[in-house]
Amino acid sequence: MVALAATHHDPESRLYHQTRRILPLLCTFYSYIAILVTPSTHTESRLLLQNVGVRVSDGQSGVSQGYMHLGLWRRQALEQALRGAPDATHIHCCDFDRVLHWAEFYPDELQATLKYLQQYDFTVLGRTTRAFDSHPRIQRDTESIVNHVFALCSGLSWDVTAGSRGLSRGAAEAIVGACLDDTVGNDCSWPLFIRRQAGLSSSYVPTEGLEFETLDRYSAEIEALGSAAAWIAQIDADPQLWALRLEIARLGVESIVTYR
Repeated sequence: MVALAATHHDPESRLYHQTRRILPLLCTFYSYIAILVTPSTHTESRLLLQNVGVRVSDGQSGVSQGYMHLGLWRRQALEQALRGAPDATHIHCCDFDRVLHWAEFYPDELQATLKYLQQYDFTVLGRTTRAFDSHPRIQRDTESIVNHVFALCSGLSWDVTAGSRGLSRGAAEAIVGACLDDTVGNDCSWPLFIRRQAGLSSSYVPTEGLEFETLDRYSAEIEALGSAAAWIAQIDADPQLWALRLEIARLGVESIVTYR
């Protein structure tokens, strides 16, 4: 039995229609769904989730919704799943926009992945080369740095920056209780903590379904520009977004150094 623990940030309700289409399918994949929503997430999105029996919880008031506290948000989502699904043997932790895309476009792969992750205490769910290359350059270049430093520290050539993990109850409890990395660096600290301090089994699976999902939310903007490639090129041409992604990469590397 696998539960889903997800974080959800949708202030403009851009994911509403996709959620309405795909949520019934997700409910057949998981024994329980716990979603931690940001305070600014649109009310209609909250109601849609609640109306199908999803456990919707509010994130900690006064805590920013950005990369500096993403690790905290993910731990809280894990804690909600542990409490709400006492019979679940494993938990799939994933940002909600990513799991929606995965279920819509690669449902068979998602189902197979959920079966696979039950064999280990901790499974890093990464991306195939094609799925990784589907992202804008601001992500590919900066996340490649993080993955390279992770390999230097661990000896493992894993893509750890896709933000999706499979966890046994024991692994989830260990992380909630003792791996207190509040930043986006949890992408790196969680697998290192599991291997070096918790002494639990771990594995890695590259997936197609964790391809660039953000395009799902910007169909009108993409249509106006003429193509997804043009929209991505616009992102890659923004120096501020490069600065943001470089800062995210720095946090990831700092989390790795903690386990050096």
